[in-house]
Amino acid sequence: MRTLRKYLLLLLLLPCLYLIAVAFKGDNRNFLISKHLDIFHAAFRELDMMYVDTLDVAKVIDGGIHAMVSALDPYTVYYPEEEDEDLKMMLTGKYAGVGAVIRYHKKHDRVVVVEPYENMPALNAGLRAGDILLSIDGEDLKGLPVDKVSDKLRGEPSTQLTVRVKREGVADSLLEVKLTRANIALPSVPYYTLLSDSTGYIILNSFTENCAREVRLAFIDLRNQGARRLVLDLRGNGGGSLSEAVDIAGLFIPKGSEVVSTKGKIAQATQSFHTRREPLDLEMPLAILVDGQSASASEIVAGAIQDLDRGVILGRRTYGKGLVQAVRELPYNASLKVTTSKYYTPSGRCVQAIDYARRAEDGSVERIPDSLTTVYYTHAGRPVRDGGGITPDVEMPAERLPNLLYYLGNDDVLFDFATQYHRTHPTIASPSDFVVDDALYADFKQSVKASGFTYDRGSEKALAALKEMAQFEGYMDAASAEFAALEKKLSHDLDRDFEYFKKDIKLLLADEIVTRYYYQRGAIVQALKSDSTLHRAQQLLADDEAYRAVLTVTDEQAGKKEKKGKK
Repeated sequence: MRTLRKYLLLLLLLPCLYLIAVAFKGDNRNFLISKHLDIFHAAFRELDMMYVDTLDVAKVIDGGIHAMVSALDPYTVYYPEEEDEDLKMMLTGKYAGVGAVIRYHKKHDRVVVVEPYENMPALNAGLRAGDILLSIDGEDLKGLPVDKVSDKLRGEPSTQLTVRVKREGVADSLLEVKLTRANIALPSVPYYTLLSDSTGYIILNSFTENCAREVRLAFIDLRNQGARRLVLDLRGNGGGSLSEAVDIAGLFIPKGSEVVSTKGKIAQATQSFHTRREPLDLEMPLAILVDGQSASASEIVAGAIQDLDRGVILGRRTYGKGLVQAVRELPYNASLKVTTSKYYTPSGRCVQAIDYARRAEDGSVERIPDSLTTVYYTHAGRPVRDGGGITPDVEMPAERLPNLLYYLGNDDVLFDFATQYHRTHPTIASPSDFVVDDALYADFKQSVKASGFTYDRGSEKALAALKEMAQFEGYMDAASAEFAALEKKLSHDLDRDFEYFKKDIKLLLADEIVTRYYYQRGAIVQALKSDSTLHRAQQLLADDEAYRAVLTVTDEQAGKKEKKGKK
């Protein structure tokens, strides 16, 4: 009987002991939070009182907050009040400014205008690509980085500013341009068209406010024009609004379909998102183009279309973000964009490529290897994997940029020639018809050579490294003749390089020149002419048998799924 009483007493005490342990654990965590906040406050007080120079309070404390969030993941970001406009632009695609792309120019050691947007204050006031920014409202801009100059160009709508610029090649090259800032709304869909084979093409740059409406209207227009198949281009699209992604996917899949689910630490972060409207089309052959810069909402759309077997994904593996952020308000108009959950495609997979919670001792993070990913299955039974982004159904080879092309762009050689060409040629052919002929290419080559342009070639660097290793390992004496012969064959020959990479250089030059006359839309049209991924998508969509084959489960895949299910 005594033993039974002890047993019953123990059973009664166990829940109490558990509650005590939980409470202790919670109290311990609260103690740690209080302890380290006290240490932080004390450390700042000591620095403020004892440090040899007067502290910039905002800079020091903001730096501490930035360091704290940077230890988590790249997407959790603190925005103090003065950076609130950056956050709003990221979420809405809107800002108040002059409407121009700017960048640093090495030769001038100043910021220059790269591209004024169509029908925006900068272009309407007379600013042109290549203009060198000297001052804004009398303040010299020399030495200021791009972000600081950009801050000065932005401001409240309807406010005015005076920009002093230098325009090379113009007799009176110092110009004063008066501008009035305006609300700048960048289109999420900068271009769409009906291609010659009745394929509709829509490019979506970002998932900002109302982008689903823009895609909807573009698709309806294309369908009315006679589109029988569709390409949605998400390459380079870093994502944005999750709800807009759900609405875009809902254009092509049945109402009520799950597009994505999220799982987080708190209840509000764990949700399932379904389409809310009737789709526009459930049958039209569909291709989604993606690449390594397609992330977040782009991966949600591509993942849903792939998992539901609604269309074919073409291109290269996506970024693999897999995380969802929410904006939380902080005191004094500051904000915190914080990762609150992971997202999962309809098949149940999370495409997160990097687990930021598992860092090495040095703080570094690595991509999850393919060997550690798990197989999931689409609605039809096709195998897909989690981790590492969305793997396309049809993978395209990565484009490699030769060193010559990199330096022509990075050293502003292409940019400067296009600026000069624009000054001396009032008009050019339309983007679809413009080509860089041999005469224009010869002029460009001569201009580059006259400028004294040089560049580092990968083969020369590799040879130098090999010679150093051969010397270290004692092979240099025996192989000196072979090294000398190879070095001679790899000697710098700009004429040879320009001939070898002629086709690629012509395309880059055409893109730079067309942008001067037709701006962003023209650049897109020009690029599409030589877009191998788009051309592959067109071929696949036009071949109904090949298209269906990609979306159909093979006997081998079905066997593997059945075998896995039996386990």
